[in-house]
Amino acid sequence: MKSKINRDTCIACGNCYAICPEVYDCDNDGIAYCSLDNNTMTKDIDLTLYKSVVDAFECCPTNSVVLENN
Repeated sequence: MKSKINRDTCIACGNCYAICPEVYDCDNDGIAYCSLDNNTMTKDIDLTLYKSVVDAFECCPTNSVVLENN
């Protein structure tokens, strides 16, 4: 699984990086991004983080968390 944040729709609510700080972080404005690969969706997420990433996806109020299954 790979992930990124649609930074155009992110409202900086903080849900994703609160739920899964191993994968998501935010910039100085609070806009989230996938810290594993600088939001490029090029690195696979470790399977041990799968549940947290899915939780972040489901809790995003603007559907800005993007997931892609390999």
